[in-house]
Amino acid sequence: MKAKGVGNKPAPYLLVFTLFLGAVYLSAIFRTGYFCRQEGSEFMAKSKGGVTVSKVWELCQPIVEGFGLSLWDVRYVKEGADRFLRVYIDKPEGIDINDCENVSRAINGPLDELDPIEEAYCLEVCSPGIERELIRDEHFMQFIGADIMVKMLRPIDGIGREFKGVLKDYSDGKVTIEDHSGENEITISKKDAAWIKLDDFD
Repeated sequence: MKAKGVGNKPAPYLLVFTLFLGAVYLSAIFRTGYFCRQEGSEFMAKSKGGVTVSKVWELCQPIVEGFGLSLWDVRYVKEGADRFLRVYIDKPEGIDINDCENVSRAINGPLDELDPIEEAYCLEVCSPGIERELIRDEHFMQFIGADIMVKMLRPIDGIGREFKGVLKDYSDGKVTIEDHSGENEITISKKDAAWIKLDDFD
């Protein structure tokens, strides 16, 4: 079923608001090409877990790469009463609103045909931002040597739950972090971290 919503062009007020956020907050996420499906309201089991994300990733990756961009992440989240399918795109020099709009228009039709989600949701195409979360193996390999911030699921003795450092190495899900003095290192398992993000404000 074709997505219903504001049509194939982002509303002018949305573009203005997005530009405002980008000017005020360096880490603001660009969002445009805002589409909504109205296919139902019940939270179906089909949309739980990684099945939806996996299908959307497979669909979106070649489309995104066709624009000379990379697919950073795909997330399906519930925020209050609303559900969002977020597709994060990136390129070395950073993306702009036109990139988001082009990708959003290109994937909207194929998503209608794939129909991976049974309830009403909104599609957002976004930048991962400068404080992006590192998730996939290639993310960690790309940013070895970068400043990062870490939040653990459980505190580490003598360190706590949150700390910062330099991403020194990554291998087989193990993340090695060096403190900014260069004198101490710690290796953690990626699965033991609530999140690991770039720390571009240091």
